[in-house]
Amino acid sequence: MKSLPSHLSNLELLGLVFGVKSDYSAYRLSLKPLFDGSRGRLQLKCAAARELVMRWMRESLQEGSLLSDPAAVRDYLGLHFAGREHEAFMVLYLDAQNRLLGAEELFRGTLTQTAVYPREILKCAMRHNAAGVIFAHNHPSGMAKPSAADRQLTETLQKALALVDIKVLDHFIVAGHALVSFAERGWL
Repeated sequence: MKSLPSHLSNLELLGLVFGVKSDYSAYRLSLKPLFDGSRGRLQLKCAAARELVMRWMRESLQEGSLLSDPAAVRDYLGLHFAGREHEAFMVLYLDAQNRLLGAEELFRGTLTQTAVYPREILKCAMRHNAAGVIFAHNHPSGMAKPSAADRQLTETLQKALALVDIKVLDHFIVAGHALVSFAERGWL
């Protein structure tokens, strides 16, 4: 799926979705105008709609403890990785009350692997002044089973971040609609 620049405002994204920037009342009766037009325009509209939903979800996650609403975290990660044909690794940065400070996709790989660098994760966590982190990466193959390398990486990251008092709260594997939580499996 096509991605959009993150600097676009919500109104600019709504304009891309609905085709107008001031009057959205015309679209209350029918969704057809949203999807009329060329395939390229449809893809742009879908990307803009997806970005708006991601922003709304991020705002919701910033309001309360992520640990009190694991379903919201799962929904956010599922949407973030939906349709990806390559592996990617992201980090959710949390404050001391487990509220979302920020989310970044730090590494992008191939169909079957992604190189992850603990030093870069540590730098970013410190920049966000994070007290905790949640890791997530996808398996485009659709196999949600964590590999031995996934578990080893998580242990390495957990040890590195513990040196500066940053807790690793979870690591999710996202494979299509399936999400596996390391914390739920007792691996953290």
